[in-house]
Amino acid sequence: MASQWADEWRMVSLQTPARVLNAARIWTGYHLSKRLHRPVQMGMPISISIEPTTSCNLRCPECPSGLRSFTRPTGMLKQDLFQQVIDELAPTLSYLTFYFQGEPYLNPQFLPMVRYASQRGIYTATSTNAHYLDEARAMETVKSGLDRLIISIDGTHQDTYEAYRVGGSLEKVIAGTREILKAREALKSTTPHVVFQFLVVRPNEHQVPEVYALAKELGVDRVALKTAQIYDYQNGSDLMPLNDTYSRYRKLANGTYAIKNDWLNHCWKMWQSCVITWDGKVVPCCFDKDAQHVMGDLSKQPFREIWTGTGYQQFRQTLFSSRSEIDMCRNCTEGTQVWA
Repeated sequence: MASQWADEWRMVSLQTPARVLNAARIWTGYHLSKRLHRPVQMGMPISISIEPTTSCNLRCPECPSGLRSFTRPTGMLKQDLFQQVIDELAPTLSYLTFYFQGEPYLNPQFLPMVRYASQRGIYTATSTNAHYLDEARAMETVKSGLDRLIISIDGTHQDTYEAYRVGGSLEKVIAGTREILKAREALKSTTPHVVFQFLVVRPNEHQVPEVYALAKELGVDRVALKTAQIYDYQNGSDLMPLNDTYSRYRKLANGTYAIKNDWLNHCWKMWQSCVITWDGKVVPCCFDKDAQHVMGDLSKQPFREIWTGTGYQQFRQTLFSSRSEIDMCRNCTEGTQVWA
């Protein structure tokens, strides 16, 4: 609990008057937009996700990176593009996630990019499968200033872990976790805040108590239970948990499935955050995994021009008509309990 409070305080302590004012402007613009039924954008994003790479060493069944099913280009984020983004957004940006698709540690420039953002007082987080957290990388991770490290651990035995993390090794995940915690202690650092993310699916749902026990044994700061997004959910899936608490979907009387939440014709994320792909495309949401809705290209125009431009504003306007007509919104869990 103490480490959780320390992590939250760290996030609060990094806020500047400019960032607080920007957040207030975004909140005001969003609520004005809902009232007026037209987009009013009054600030810059509070948080962004940026994609270090589309590459991954695993083959997870509900992941475009794991399935190698992208139709968009694949590659590695370059440091000059990253620095361009940070230099423009740092004054008002509060939270930066180094993740969209792929395994961040496969990009050799990943940790230097974390350091660059951290030096500008931005709260930084990433998600990893922990297969590359050897002693040297663990030490460099702590030294980079990374604030939060989310480790995917979807089973407490190899067979259940590999049921979703296909091609993965639970032994490597545990070893990597030990290395990052050892490095944090050796360097007398309070960061990164280490989170075990347990994606609850049918093969592992019985191991929820065990992952809490494992986290306690290793000294992990927090366990987060996450419900799984299923792409073709209408007819059910072998990955859907039997315990309804851990599912984003509900079974209908006719035997098919639907998302638990209603489609509301507005979306907070469209006002306060966005995603930047490895090659500089700005997309509106993490559900647009194949970048079908590109709002602009940072190799051709500055971020502010994209964020406040006609194309982005027109996309926000469509949310007030019918989100159900936007393909990426049809499996959206905005309003659903993603964290169990």
